[in-house]
Amino acid sequence: MVWVLLFVVGITAGAIGSLMGLGGGIIIVPALLMIGEYTSWLQGITPQNAVGTSLLIMVATGLASTLAYVKQRTVDLQAGAIFFGGSGPGALVGVWLNQGLDADAFFVYFGIFVVFVSFILMVRHRLKPLPLKTDGIQRTYINDNGKETAYGFSILPAVSISFIVGMVSGLFGIGGGTLMVPAMILLFGFPPHFAVATSMFMILLSALISSGAHALLGNVEWLYAVVLIPAAWFGAKLGAAFNQRLSSERLVFVFRLFLIIIGLRLIWQGVTGG
Repeated sequence: MVWVLLFVVGITAGAIGSLMGLGGGIIIVPALLMIGEYTSWLQGITPQNAVGTSLLIMVATGLASTLAYVKQRTVDLQAGAIFFGGSGPGALVGVWLNQGLDADAFFVYFGIFVVFVSFILMVRHRLKPLPLKTDGIQRTYINDNGKETAYGFSILPAVSISFIVGMVSGLFGIGGGTLMVPAMILLFGFPPHFAVATSMFMILLSALISSGAHALLGNVEWLYAVVLIPAAWFGAKLGAAFNQRLSSERLVFVFRLFLIIIGLRLIWQGVTGG
């Protein structure tokens, strides 16, 4: 039964993560912790185990999504590589910070972050890009209707933001797209589909670094990963396929409520110690 449950968690995390550019860790980490708390199946799993295992799954999710988005020609590979210049070192800092957190502190901080994510999802589609600056790297995108859209970014702000995103990823075991996608849309004028696709490419690179570091520290539950990885891979393929066809407003609304409940529960658990 536990393997079926883990498969469902993996496919759900992969699909929603790919669809929204989140990576899926925002689902996997609390799911593993709560399964361990409320059942006898994953007893003894620590926040470090949940984060390390989640980041390994992010490699599968990021790779599956990136391959699918590359076929759709919505990944800005150069921009993703530049962003990784910040997110890679940031991920290692996050892994280091994660090691110093006990379970109660992790629950409180992660719960606060989850509630913050729900707020970001609430306003994400209302974001309007700031006026495009003429310095830095410039891009143009022509959509299916032949309309040309300009976007671009300066390297220093882009690397600085991606460093914070990478640090949060290594600390909490999440992809970081929750922060990166709105930043790319609002600050750099990325078309939404390009922002999601490029975010997943950056998540893939960052997850490789941070999951490797967690694996060296013994924080990866390999047996659980054997089930979660193929499920997340398949789910990510589904999410990428639906990204350009599905109006996700209703899904985001339900997901946001779910995150608020989970976040408040984690905060309560951390504050009360149980």
